[in-house]
Amino acid sequence: MTYTSAIDVLLLLIRDSTVLLALRNGTGFADNQWNLPSGKLEAGEDAASALLRETHEEIGLTLDRASLTLSSMVHFRNEHGEGRLGLFFRPRWWDGEPVNAEPHKCARIAWFPLDALPDNTYPYTRIGVDLYQRRRNFAAHGWNT
Repeated sequence: MTYTSAIDVLLLLIRDSTVLLALRNGTGFADNQWNLPSGKLEAGEDAASALLRETHEEIGLTLDRASLTLSSMVHFRNEHGEGRLGLFFRPRWWDGEPVNAEPHKCARIAWFPLDALPDNTYPYTRIGVDLYQRRRNFAAHGWNT
């Protein structure tokens, strides 16, 4: 039997010791929880292309592929038992200010101190931010290890 996990790309947009989060709303998944701008790879898409697309769709920024650094990876098993492999990318630079470009999926976006995320931050996001702060690059969560 072949094992598969969905591949997610998550944006660590860091400014002055704060991180940009989006409050999910109206999606049916993790609604009313803060999450990093993120999404899944689409067929035929590489991870960097997926991140560039999701960033533009969700917060209106156009990133330069050359600015991206893979910060960490999380093998996450969600509350439904589904495995997901999250690639957390940090751009070294960007132009412009993020906006809530998907108000039908996101109630609002806001900057939060890296060490004081809201209580209702989705665990996947919390783990990725924690790895960034600790300068670690991998974690597994939700598996019987």
